[in-house]
Amino acid sequence: MKTILIIEDDAVIAEVQKDYLEASGYAVDIAATGELGLQKAIGGDIDLILLDLMLPGVDGYEICKQVRQVKHIPILMVSAKREEIDKIRGLGLGADDYICKPFSVGELVARVKAHLNRFERLTSQTNPAASSPKDELRLNGLTIDKLARKVFVREREVTLTTKEYDLLLYMVSHPNRVFRKDELFERIWGFDAIGDNATVTVHISKLREKIEHQPSKPQMIETIWGVGYRFNV
Repeated sequence: MKTILIIEDDAVIAEVQKDYLEASGYAVDIAATGELGLQKAIGGDIDLILLDLMLPGVDGYEICKQVRQVKHIPILMVSAKREEIDKIRGLGLGADDYICKPFSVGELVARVKAHLNRFERLTSQTNPAASSPKDELRLNGLTIDKLARKVFVREREVTLTTKEYDLLLYMVSHPNRVFRKDELFERIWGFDAIGDNATVTVHISKLREKIEHQPSKPQMIETIWGVGYRFNV
């Protein structure tokens, strides 16, 4: 059974989320403070986190940042803050989704299911004995080990979030092709995701910081103005 951690200081909201998720077959744990939430998120056996931003003590941004340093499980931010800058900041710290309050609990459960299913598909283990050259991609000093889901830049490993890895692998698998932002969003986030192109922009920016020699003058992930992005080889 998958376990969901709800980090939410509003007891009513947390209990409603808990009831719906348990009815959908998930085990649910609740943390009402940032400190407790961070402790459970890092130390517990958690499959997905529903993370409020405005929390007593440690806020949701800091929790997301610290969890991302040690875990790659899906993190869904839930907040009443609707400004684009808040979404960009949350996604930039490694959140997989950003849901604005008020929201439909049914939609929330659907997103939880979609993220868990996608994460499980992407991280399903493959028999290492069946390894083949196709399991590793090498180009432009970049190495992607698809079996281990690891990325190396000039033999130095870099840590990517789940969505950063998915986005990079997809673009590398289709070199020199120009992708529209909405096309990348649909492909990587999928499941009729509700969001905007800022999500893709933030993740591209983070990728450049991690894999480009000069992020301000990217050579691998090129911006095609007015269209989208292209991975050059």
